Amino acid sequence: MSSGEAILKLFLGLLIMLALSSTIAFILKKFVAKDVPNATIDNLTARINAWWVMILVIFGFVYVGTKALIFLFFVISFAALREFLSLIYIRRGDHIALVACFYVILPLQYLFILMDWYSMAMIFIPVYAFLFLPILSALLGDPAHFLERSTTIQWAIMISVFCISHIPALLILDVHEFEGKSVLLMLFLILVTQASDVLQYIWGKLFGKTKIAPNISPSKTVVGFTGGVMSASLLGAFLHCLTPFSFIQAFFISLVICLMGFLGGLVMSAIKRDLRVKDWGNIISGHGGMLDRMDSLCFSAPIFFHIVRYFWA
Repeated sequence: MSSGEAILKLFLGLLIMLALSSTIAFILKKFVAKDVPNATIDNLTARINAWWVMILVIFGFVYVGTKALIFLFFVISFAALREFLSLIYIRRGDHIALVACFYVILPLQYLFILMDWYSMAMIFIPVYAFLFLPILSALLGDPAHFLERSTTIQWAIMISVFCISHIPALLILDVHEFEGKSVLLMLFLILVTQASDVLQYIWGKLFGKTKIAPNISPSKTVVGFTGGVMSASLLGAFLHCLTPFSFIQAFFISLVICLMGFLGGLVMSAIKRDLRVKDWGNIISGHGGMLDRMDSLCFSAPIFFHIVRYFWA
């Protein structure tokens, strides 16, 4: 099956699933909630609506081409970085570092990916940006809370730019006997990771009682975690036809990225609790900000990228 045929079949399949999900959500709202606000049903509807937007946008850019997809994730990183930095403690001495984040580091990271410059894309932020951002702040001579301010900005650029950039970086991988189909790897990663989030929510609401980390993320339960991760891993196994993996390989790779996605969501929830906010932003109506949708992918994408590159590229 060619890449175009696989993408079309996947897109049509997702549209059918979304249409069915929206119908079920409508029925639940109409006949179970009686059109009265219901936190669980309303949250489920918001998640489905967010999926509609994400699927249509991503597949629209897929059909435009690789450069368009890289630009899309550049915009996503920009929005995520803006959300993160808008919530942290900033002083006048950080202004040059913040300008560098948005107008130097972010564009260069995506330029390296566009240029297929793997080595620089992998070391630019963890080495050069990590060292030079605190230098820029120090040059303005403001030592107040310096360590806290510097490390927070470093963390913001790592999560919002470096980690997210591993998603479009999949497009430049030269996978053996899979040439010209790398976009399917990107779609596989996004679908499995996001499906895990949704399935964890559904399993948790239906059967979950015991909380995993009630002080960090009260909605995460043992049953929700187990059921969601295993269900999404099985889904990934059945999607192995989109990848160079076998059925068993796809299952275990999906298991790894689902586990990383769960842990990433937990870490990002802990940061939000520390910052005393419920959501990273409000860019997605009724469903938080860009980082609220990308938190799991921030942790699963780098691991998936390096698994594929080490064993298949």
